[in-house]
Amino acid sequence: MSISTTVKSIQDIMRQDAGVDGDAQRIAQLTWLFFLKIFDAGEEEAEVLDFTYQSPIPEPLRWRNWAADDEGITGDELLNFVNNQLFPGLKELDVDPQYGDERAFIVRDLFADSYNYMKNGTLLRQVVNRINQVNFTSMKDRHLFNDIYEKILRDLQSAGNAGEYYTPRPVTQFMVDMTDPQVGQIVLDPAGGTGGFLVCALEHMRKQPGSDTALLQRTIRGIEKKPLPHMYNGPNNLDSETVKNKVPKEPCENNIVRRSKQKWFERS
Repeated sequence: MSISTTVKSIQDIMRQDAGVDGDAQRIAQLTWLFFLKIFDAGEEEAEVLDFTYQSPIPEPLRWRNWAADDEGITGDELLNFVNNQLFPGLKELDVDPQYGDERAFIVRDLFADSYNYMKNGTLLRQVVNRINQVNFTSMKDRHLFNDIYEKILRDLQSAGNAGEYYTPRPVTQFMVDMTDPQVGQIVLDPAGGTGGFLVCALEHMRKQPGSDTALLQRTIRGIEKKPLPHMYNGPNNLDSETVKNKVPKEPCENNIVRRSKQKWFERS
């Protein structure tokens, strides 16, 4: 089954749920679920490479412990867990504003304005099981993440969000090629959307002499105020080797956040 077919089948399941109203909510629901799946896959790799790695997510809330088993909790039990344990736990992750785990900040910031729209726990289990069919620790399936990205972008374009336009990947790539950002230059997208321009800029600069991860982390910056595109930024940029572990310490160095880190903690 192709990635596009998998995503469509998931959305078809969501259409049976009375709590999910319209494409925008279906996409938002799909995005936070994929985010947790991708985050968990990244942690699996981190645990292999570093035996001291500790997850910023409490053990019961990690994808592997509540979602990975196709025969796991379902129905009202799953719905109760998601609404009363998973979401409150991720929204209130304990993060030190100066020395905290950057990955914890990414999770908490993404879930600050996220919601579980589904009201049927059995249908939610079906969605989770479909997502489990994609193995993001496999290089082949990980590469297919771009297909998911393009599929959801096409749905976003037709979701009826007035005044919003999600730029096709060929256009963002063309604009980056024409502006030709160089290593050491600061790239800022103040209306970052789903991060397409910044991801293209990262890939463009990574190929240049003198490019290194630390330098790119200091020079790639973006802001997105609206929760839906910002939510999709999470999995999109977790998949990028350059920024997946990076949320800068200082407010002037935001890497695709909805608010500066300082403002975020003032709001908490």
